[in-house]
Amino acid sequence: MTSDGHEATPVRVKKLGHVVLTVSDIERSTTFWTEIMGFEVSDRNELGMVFLRNASDHHTVALVPAKSGGEPHGEGQPGFHHCALAVGTVSELFKIRDFLRARGVPIVYEGRRGPGGNPGIEFKDPDGFNIELYALMDQIGPDGKSRPAEQWRRAKTLEEAVANPLPGVVYR
Repeated sequence: MTSDGHEATPVRVKKLGHVVLTVSDIERSTTFWTEIMGFEVSDRNELGMVFLRNASDHHTVALVPAKSGGEPHGEGQPGFHHCALAVGTVSELFKIRDFLRARGVPIVYEGRRGPGGNPGIEFKDPDGFNIELYALMDQIGPDGKSRPAEQWRRAKTLEEAVANPLPGVVYR
């Protein structure tokens, strides 16, 4: 039982398993996920789905071909907002940002938003889905408390995030 008298859930999520996106052009999106994001194709099924991996799991991202074209949802509208994937260091984020810019991938955000303390970049895939790559997410300790809001220090660029690190954080 929880403190409010509800039965506690038995669900204990260990990591993000996978994200599935319905895309307008399966080959264009597969190229984006392999050539820009560095994933590998694990399989394609009889329905035209493409399963992509970045480690040993069979897939972390799967692509489903849309039955018809259409516009992705608008920002602030109900629907998929973004998928976030961790990278090793903030230095990697700078290299990734330069790589994306050189290839014309639209970057919609960079810096540090606040809660979680993680610097990151967010960009659009070919269908307009937002993808975030980030480093150094705050960890919650045994006391169950997160970083106090007065320490969030939002930043509008990666440079600003590095110049103003959060207390106790060292960016590499």
